[in-house]
Amino acid sequence: MNKNKQRAAYVLGVGLTKFVKPRGLVDYTELGFEAGIKALLDAHITYDDVEMGIASYCYGDSVSGQRVFYQFGMTEIPILNVNNNCASGSTGISMARDTVSRGGADCVLVVGFEKMKPGSIDRNFTDREDPVGRFMDMNYKSWGKGKASGAVQLFANAAQEYIIKNGAKPEDFAEIARINHAHSKNNPYAQFQKEYSLNQILTGPLIQEPLTMTQCCPTSDGGAAAVIVSEAFLEARPHLRGQAALIAGQAFLTDAPSAFDGSAAGLVGAGLARAAVKEALRQANATIADVQVVELHDCFSSAEMIALDNLGLSEPGKAHELVRNKDITYGGRFVVNPSGGLLSKGHPLGATGLAQCAELVWQLRGWANNRLVPHVNLALAHNAGLGSAGFVTLYKRADGQENHPVESEEVAEITGLAYNPAVHAKGFSREQAESVRSKRRSEWALGRTLDKVSAKF
Repeated sequence: MNKNKQRAAYVLGVGLTKFVKPRGLVDYTELGFEAGIKALLDAHITYDDVEMGIASYCYGDSVSGQRVFYQFGMTEIPILNVNNNCASGSTGISMARDTVSRGGADCVLVVGFEKMKPGSIDRNFTDREDPVGRFMDMNYKSWGKGKASGAVQLFANAAQEYIIKNGAKPEDFAEIARINHAHSKNNPYAQFQKEYSLNQILTGPLIQEPLTMTQCCPTSDGGAAAVIVSEAFLEARPHLRGQAALIAGQAFLTDAPSAFDGSAAGLVGAGLARAAVKEALRQANATIADVQVVELHDCFSSAEMIALDNLGLSEPGKAHELVRNKDITYGGRFVVNPSGGLLSKGHPLGATGLAQCAELVWQLRGWANNRLVPHVNLALAHNAGLGSAGFVTLYKRADGQENHPVESEEVAEITGLAYNPAVHAKGFSREQAESVRSKRRSEWALGRTLDKVSAKF
């Protein structure tokens, strides 16, 4: 099908759990259930309206998606399980958009969740080829083998390369972390909500030069969800158009041979970002100058620096000047990661792309009134997975208007939750959960999940 003739797809509802340090205290069944119920409530639909389910996660056995979705109901819809490294959540959104755009469904629920282990990410299977092994081998060939984890080495070397080529300083990378941690103070879902001085970041524990601990994202447990619907579905509910976000453009790419040209930036997705933003902007009939707010994949401060450059948010090789000029925060050219980004919000892999979606939808609605970027009509999400998968997604309000702040009291009435979910990480009542679960359901499949989730609130 010609991409320009595809049907429009919208984000109608979003849901998010608080991202927390992995301590084995919460299971993926609870994370997925909480996020999914919140997204259904936000969309003002029930699970009986959903025609397809997509589950995104990296750490879990096969059909974990069915285990989560059966808690909403057992309606015999297709449920797909997606593992695409750190871009798993965006992959789920892309699959939902593609399904809706091609007429395969009018309503798709995407739920991302991750139950992780403390410490650095490591391989699960050591008796077979490492999927990112060729990336690591090229990294070692060009830069030598360090003592840090593989991902740290890749992104630390990318920082060093950027410093050598463009004249940036370690302080520039630390400033990215300082800004993101400062933003996270206003995000109730963030794992870390502490502000740091530039000196504290620079003098913190060194992981690998030039990256200190607060410049590296934490592993996290968390869940996020989104309801993706067609124009026809939205037309049948015209009162919800004001809260819907159009997926105006989206590009999903994998690597070209240039990824192995010896560049450290190429190994961590620089080429993917350059190509993906070009295609997403083409679909949206927009330019990067039209973007006001960005949720960017900052698994390390160097990842953000490289993405700022390759997404065209700065002139080539000048991203550090964008940072120095305070043009990635409030009052600057763009606001990047108003959520705090991965560095402070956390990074439960399967949920990350969906959490970016939730933040930008709340920004476009005007609900994120404690951290709102004003006068927004085009928002950009950038999500990347090593090995590789690269995404750029552009969101616009369905009514074509700019955002404006909405008071939390008004949001509470709209949601029926008695609070604003963009600024309060609260939950739902048992009655509300039951109201959006399918009439075709099994209490055996649900088990004690609702009891456990309710106990949190």
